[in-house]
Amino acid sequence: MCVELVNKDIYILRWVWKFRFCLGRHIKVLVGFGGVRATDRRLKTLVDGGYLARKKYLYSMPYLYTLTHKGRVLLGVNKREDIIRVDRINHDIHVLETVVFYVVKNNVSIDNIVSEKELHIKDGFGARKHHPDFVILLSNKKYAVEIELNPKNKERLEKNIRDNYLNFDKQIWVSDNNKVLELIQKFKNEYSGIEIIHLEEVLNYVRERYS
Repeated sequence: MCVELVNKDIYILRWVWKFRFCLGRHIKVLVGFGGVRATDRRLKTLVDGGYLARKKYLYSMPYLYTLTHKGRVLLGVNKREDIIRVDRINHDIHVLETVVFYVVKNNVSIDNIVSEKELHIKDGFGARKHHPDFVILLSNKKYAVEIELNPKNKERLEKNIRDNYLNFDKQIWVSDNNKVLELIQKFKNEYSGIEIIHLEEVLNYVRERYS
């Protein structure tokens, strides 16, 4: 199928590439579609045109949109297919919800959001380093954003906080786990520039924008 691509299509493909996948609701808000139907129609066109793939990885979750080889060639990015880890899908969806939260609240453009995937690409080959789930570039400052749904041991969590403290102007931790929230709260006394946001605040905000 021959598809005449428009600017919104390129933004769709770029968002999907940044985070390995997107749901339709994320695309609706991030790319600025007026409604769910218009979003679904455009996504179907990109699937039919061979730029996106649409697949249900878990029965309880919506379809995930991923880049095809053709979509990667169009963007000029690495042609290797992204690996979607089923055990991380729930976490990665919450990452995207948090991206939507900040993009809408702060009017942040796609060029001012750097995903964990992009940060690892910049590292090149070698030992894999810790990176936040995404970074916001705003007013000449860099903000690290971490979505932490499950408790880590105290030493590992502190190492990540310390790394963020050394490399970013501010770090924002999003969680709905009381143990995680309590532990990060304690670290606020040792490391400046930590902000804590309850996941429910993020979800309540973005749900209103998905309908």
